[in-house]
Amino acid sequence: MLSYILRRLAIAIPTLILVSMFIFTLQKILPGDPAIALAGEERDPAALEFIREKYKLNDPVYEQYLAWAGSALKGDLGISLRTNQPVTELIGQKLPVTIQLAVMAIIIAFIIGIPMGVLSAVKKGTVFDYIANIVALSGLSIPNFWLGIMLILLVSVNLGWLPASGYVSPFIDPLHSLETMLMPAFVLGTALAATLMRHTRSAMLGVLRADYVRTARSKGLGETVVVIKHAFRNALLPIVTMTALLFGELLAGAVLTEQIFTIPGFGKLIVDAVFTRDYAVVQGVVLCTAVGYLVINLVADIVYFLLNPRMRSVL
Repeated sequence: MLSYILRRLAIAIPTLILVSMFIFTLQKILPGDPAIALAGEERDPAALEFIREKYKLNDPVYEQYLAWAGSALKGDLGISLRTNQPVTELIGQKLPVTIQLAVMAIIIAFIIGIPMGVLSAVKKGTVFDYIANIVALSGLSIPNFWLGIMLILLVSVNLGWLPASGYVSPFIDPLHSLETMLMPAFVLGTALAATLMRHTRSAMLGVLRADYVRTARSKGLGETVVVIKHAFRNALLPIVTMTALLFGELLAGAVLTEQIFTIPGFGKLIVDAVFTRDYAVVQGVVLCTAVGYLVINLVADIVYFLLNPRMRSVL
């Protein structure tokens, strides 16, 4: 297993280097000047030149990249032009918020999507199967921002059950934190549940037609045992891969939901940084997201390795 992990790391490291180069280069070709954004309305030439010299904006692009990459390897992602805070400090403040939202959304997606996918495959062609597919397509079709606004109007404004916006750390008040994050997690989780339901159903349909499932049934095993122990366990392999992709997508793609519910996570941080041309923050957030994707995929590969005996026999 160690050799398998080392091989995956050997692929991840060059990928991360290429991603860092892409992030830095793409940021530089965006329109706008961070020095002008930082100087404000009164753009005194001396102040602009001082800012450019201080943040090495006049250096060649390759020198800026090498300096940034070298500092990033040491854990220094630079200083925010807007707040004058270290980027690592800003990420340390915002990342736990987005991780909490992503974990809650994934849990909701599991609770809804996987049981529906399993039952839809087992009851293929029945009324439940058609209803589950309609619900899944609805979840994929409804925009997150529209669902979020409707939930705020119904649950918060009309019924007064949950707060409409804001965030409280679970270390300060766990119950209030759960209340503030429940609606945005549900908004994200329903879309993920629809995707998980479709993939679970497809995986289960393929497994239920396998020879070993027919053999298990011929031995007189109960349908529940056949479905859960034999079919679902083997159908988990593509579900693990899809879950890893969805979790990585949540870390990077919850921008609209965080804006609607005023959650101070990664989404709000990167939106504010883009508008103010805060290069260091944008680069740091995107790089951190890329590292998160690679780590999540590595974990998924390890879980896949543990679940699939054929991979262990080959290695």
